[in-house]
Amino acid sequence: MTEQNPSGEPSTGNRPLAGSARAAAPRARDAVPLAAGTTVEVTLVLRRRAALPTDVVTSAQNLSRTDLGDRFGADPADVETVRSVVEGAGLTVETVDVPSRRVQVSGAVEDVTRLFDVDLREVTSESPSGRQVRHRQREGTVSLPAGLDGAVTAVLGLDDRPTARAQFRLAPATAPSTSYSPLDLARVYEFPGGDGAGTRIAVLELGGGYRTEDLDAYFSGLGLTTPTVTAVGVDGAGNSPGSADGADGEVMLDLEVAGALAPGAELVVYFAPNTDRGFLDALSEAVHADPTPAAVSISWGGPEDTWTEQARSAFDDALADAAALGVTVTVAAGDNGSGDGVQDGAAHADFPAASPHALACGGTSLHARADGTVDSEVVWNGRGATGGGVSSTFPAPAWQEGVGVPGRPGGGSGRGVPDVAAVADPATGYRVRVDGSDQVIGGTSAVAPLWAALVARLVAARGSGLGLLQPRLYAGARAGTAVEGFRDITEGDNGDYAAGPGWDACTGLGVPVGTALRDRLG
Repeated sequence: MTEQNPSGEPSTGNRPLAGSARAAAPRARDAVPLAAGTTVEVTLVLRRRAALPTDVVTSAQNLSRTDLGDRFGADPADVETVRSVVEGAGLTVETVDVPSRRVQVSGAVEDVTRLFDVDLREVTSESPSGRQVRHRQREGTVSLPAGLDGAVTAVLGLDDRPTARAQFRLAPATAPSTSYSPLDLARVYEFPGGDGAGTRIAVLELGGGYRTEDLDAYFSGLGLTTPTVTAVGVDGAGNSPGSADGADGEVMLDLEVAGALAPGAELVVYFAPNTDRGFLDALSEAVHADPTPAAVSISWGGPEDTWTEQARSAFDDALADAAALGVTVTVAAGDNGSGDGVQDGAAHADFPAASPHALACGGTSLHARADGTVDSEVVWNGRGATGGGVSSTFPAPAWQEGVGVPGRPGGGSGRGVPDVAAVADPATGYRVRVDGSDQVIGGTSAVAPLWAALVARLVAARGSGLGLLQPRLYAGARAGTAVEGFRDITEGDNGDYAAGPGWDACTGLGVPVGTALRDRLG
């Protein structure tokens, strides 16, 4: 790594990239240099040619990908400057995507580290799911040469440590007393008629895979035809089914819930490495696909303050692109209560659910009858708990003003999480099939595809994308008052936050009343 001068500037003349500071992975060990000639692949995110106006994001204008690129994508002059600098440093430009503002490059580790003034080591550390993994690591900041400074807003992929965990929970070993098929929940939540025909649901996965024979068996058991499912590999990943207690449980939960509730929709699964680069590239590929999806379902995440600022901002910008294109992105709010699994006694929000451009999905514990009659539904807290709280990094959006979002733990106001909810308790969980075995699984992971399927039904009925739902969902909402289109959840807590009338930091506005939402949203 190039020695820095006393002013903190790299002695090469490079300038530090804002938001790129990164600490070592917790308990990282066994560090060794990467062998000379090792190929490193990186995604560069470029600035917009013009700022994306708030009204374009919030008003469901449903821009075309071409229009978005021409107006708010990367500036072609920036692209050519980046290409010149990168290739001059001995790296290869692999792909350029102007609408999503991404330039993917590769090169030998010695050329990459020289260009970005970083030191890369291979280390072993504990992943967010608790497994020991071997990965590249950098510490400190990334620095940019003059030609890239200002044009490049994020450099992702130098450090490829795992960035997120799957937000699902297996039911306890003793059989749960209550469980539901997705069709049961369509009755409970009064889904409107239709099957999502003519729409697409994109599903992001950072591991695991599916087996077609399991999908066929599952949907046949529900009396449904298996929906069309297509796997798309991103950054070298692919459909890789393994064990039932790994990420396969996440993949199958997502596909079976979304597919059963919107069986007419096309399901496209984007498999990517569990890195900040892989996560962003998967989202961008999904959002900018042709045809444009009605919804993107994300059941992965982690505490927002474990992300670098550059990665968090790049992901949030991609979510804003989704809204401008008319895509609704549903995101699990987390399964570790108000602390989000951080062992410091403080409250933490999960990202990407904390982004104001994501529909954050919290969880409940549900007891309902076969006809859909609800005996009780409260906040999920037991064998995990729904995530929820107040973002420490994103300010309160205009549409959440006046709904009763509490102050940040450290003071000030922030974006409240979640927005909506549905059943997530594994003890009252979802009946699914994983790796040849029938299981019951819960977690807010299940809520994201449930809401994505509801969105697909609504989009199919209205004929156009809904985009960012929150400005319409929160319209007229006031603290302590139930909102039309939702059944309010008023009992329970997730640790630091308790449910009550109206919006709360456990279940948001509540669980859906699908037919009422259809009538309200048009």
